Amino acid sequence: MPIRLAVSGALGRMGRRVAALAAADPAFSLADLIEHDGHPDLGKDPGPALGLPLLGRPLRAALADPADVLVDFSAPEGTLRRIAECRARRVALVVGTTGLDASVREALAAAAREIPCLASPNMAPGVAALRRFLPGLARGLGPGTELEVVEIHHHGKADAPSGTALALAEAAAAGLGTDLGRAVHGRSGRPGPRPPGEVGLHSVRGGDVIGEHRVLLFGAGETVEIVHRVESRDVFARGALRAARWLVGRSPGLYEVSDVAGP
Repeated sequence: MPIRLAVSGALGRMGRRVAALAAADPAFSLADLIEHDGHPDLGKDPGPALGLPLLGRPLRAALADPADVLVDFSAPEGTLRRIAECRARRVALVVGTTGLDASVREALAAAAREIPCLASPNMAPGVAALRRFLPGLARGLGPGTELEVVEIHHHGKADAPSGTALALAEAAAAGLGTDLGRAVHGRSGRPGPRPPGEVGLHSVRGGDVIGEHRVLLFGAGETVEIVHRVESRDVFARGALRAARWLVGRSPGLYEVSDVAGP
């Protein structure tokens, strides 16, 4: 029997690709498509807006139809609503929304005691692999290694630095024995010499860049630079669907993409 999939943020950049790929995958059936209150297409059949045939159900502002798992690429306030709805209905939840504040993260952690939840700022397998790899690499480069992370995204991205940049910086910083409490977000004026343990985070916005992240590790006389570049949002959509398929039937808990990518 196909997995009944709900998509939140269904007519956004990511939601469109998740819905379209799921519609073409016999492992899934589209159970519910959700958008924010006030969206002009609420109440209409969302099929044509997604480039799909009529789906026979309206675009809604809340989870209504039975579902096995919900994939959320909306906004933090939308994520908060989906957490409550999934928790009440015992629906597994995959969250790809970025810029989540402490209240949303706390609600997610509470829900994960009752339903399986998976949250990641980046669903790309390459990023999951980097997060596992970076602590060991940084540790191997030795004391005194300096860390900078640069991220580039399209001009419409709302949060900065990206959740992926923070996750990669945190992974590398752990290997260096420091943390993001020592982070600086760009530099200007006369900041003076770089203090030991500082982590630099830099955000660039422009054009239609889907996502690029650069991790730079500076040592004495050498530099290691790792670049992850996304050429298509389908990378994230496929990763989210893979996570959704893996999550259904799991025990309650808060999982990450690295759990899916692992053995």
